[in-house]
Amino acid sequence: MTGLRAYRWWAPWAMLPALLACPAAWGAHNGAVHEDPVAPVILGVTGILFFAVLGRFGARKLGQPSVLGELIMGVILGNVAYLYGVDIILVLREGTAVFEMVQQVLAGRTLEAAALATLDGDAAQRLLAIFQGPHGSQMLAVAQTVDIFSRYGVIFLLFLVGLETSVQEMRKVGGDSIRVAIVGVALPFVLGFGAARLLMPELSISVDLFVAATLGATSVGITARVLQDLGRSQSRESHIILGAAVMDDILGLVMLAIVSGIIVSGGVALGNVVSIIALALLFLVSALVLGPYFLDFTINLVRRLDLIEAKMFISFLFVMVLAWLANLVGLATIVGAFTAGLILHDAYFKHWGRADEHQFSIKDLIMPLEVILVPIFFVLMGIQVKLESFFDWHVVTMAGGLLVAAVIGKIASGLVTGRGVNKFAVGIGMMPRGEVGLIFASIGKSLGVISDALFSAVVLMVIVTTLATPPLLKLALVRQKRDEEVQARERG
Repeated sequence: MTGLRAYRWWAPWAMLPALLACPAAWGAHNGAVHEDPVAPVILGVTGILFFAVLGRFGARKLGQPSVLGELIMGVILGNVAYLYGVDIILVLREGTAVFEMVQQVLAGRTLEAAALATLDGDAAQRLLAIFQGPHGSQMLAVAQTVDIFSRYGVIFLLFLVGLETSVQEMRKVGGDSIRVAIVGVALPFVLGFGAARLLMPELSISVDLFVAATLGATSVGITARVLQDLGRSQSRESHIILGAAVMDDILGLVMLAIVSGIIVSGGVALGNVVSIIALALLFLVSALVLGPYFLDFTINLVRRLDLIEAKMFISFLFVMVLAWLANLVGLATIVGAFTAGLILHDAYFKHWGRADEHQFSIKDLIMPLEVILVPIFFVLMGIQVKLESFFDWHVVTMAGGLLVAAVIGKIASGLVTGRGVNKFAVGIGMMPRGEVGLIFASIGKSLGVISDALFSAVVLMVIVTTLATPPLLKLALVRQKRDEEVQARERG
C-alpha cells in the first residue's frame, strides 16, 4: 500500500522529463500532419493545465498556497524546457514580444527584421527557426490561445475578489484598517521607487513607477487561510488585516491605473496625472451609480431563462462590458472586472425568488471558469521567468533591493495600528504579493516597461514574500496566543 501511494505521488512528476523530451508531443519538427488545425491548440492548452494541476497538488501536499505551486511549476517547466529546446515553451517564454513581432510582420517588416527588433540575439534566432519551420503557425496559435485564456483567468479572478467585497463593508472599515492600507501601499511604493532609482539608474522614470506600483500590491488570501487554520479569523488583527486588504485593493488598482496612464501617455506631467485620476474616479463612480440600472434592465430581459442561465449570462456580460469600458478610458481591464464584482450580487435576480433560496450563487457558477483559467495564467507567468538572467549580478542586486523594500514597507504598515494589537502580525499579514503582484508585473511586461530580467526579479520577490508569510504569521500569532494564556492564568 505504501508503494502504491509513493507511485501515485511520483508518477506524474516522472512524466515531466518524458513529456519534455518528446518533441512530437509538443508539435516539434517531426513532419507530422494534423488533420484538424485546432488539435495542437487543444494539446498545448491541456498540457499547460496539466502542469498547473501538478503544481497545485505539490503545493497542497507541502502545505503551501496553490498559486505558489503553479508559479514554481511554471518556472521549472519554462527553464527545463529551455534546456531541452521544446518549441512551444520557447515561444511562450517570450510572452508578448512574440505578438509584437507578428504585428511588425503584418505591418510590412520581414520576419527576421521583426525578430531582431523585438528579441535579443539568441532568442531571435531560436524563434526564427521555429516560425520558419513546418509547425510555426501552430506554435503561434497555441501561444495566442494560452495568452488569451490567461487574460480571461485574471479578469475572472479579480471579478471574484470584487464579488467577495461589498461596498457596505468598505464603509465599515475602521481607522486602523485605513491607516494600514494607506501606509501599506504608499511606503512600499516610495521604497520601491527609491530602490529602482538607486540600483538601476539607467531605467526610465516610467519603469521605476511601475516597479514601485507592483510592490504596493497585497494578496491577502494567503493570510486569510493562515488565520483560519489558527482559529484567529475573528481576532482584532484579522479584522484589521482583512479590512485593510479591501482598501489596499482599491488603492492598488487606482495606482496601477495612474501609472499605466502615465506610461501610455508618455509623460509624468501633472496634467496627465490629474486627467488619469479623474478618469479613474469617473469610471468607478459611473459604474457604481449606473451599473445597478444596467443590471436591472438586462436581468428583466432574460427573466424567462432558467436561473443558472440568467446568472451565468448576466455575470459574464457585465464583467466583460466593464472590463472593456475600463480599457476604453485608459484603465486596466482588471479594474473593470473588480468593479463589476463590487456591484453585482445575487439579490439582483429577484425574479427567481429570494437570493438565499437560490440553489447556486454567482460565485458557485463563476468559480469553475476561474479554477480552469487562473492556473494557466500563473504557470504562464512562471514559464516567462528566465533563471539565466540571475547570472547577472546586477539583476540579483535589483531583486534583493526590491525584496527588502517589499518586506519593510508592509511590515511597517502594522506599526500604525492602535494599542492592544499585534503590530508585527498585522504587518506580516500584509506582506504576501501573490497573484496581485504577478498581475501587476504581467501588465507592465505587456506594456513593454518591464524587461525579462526585471520581470524575473519581481517574480522572485513575489515567491519569497508569499513563502515567508505563513511561517512568520504563525510564529507571531502562536506566541501572542501563548502570552495571552499565561496572562489569563496569572489573573485566574
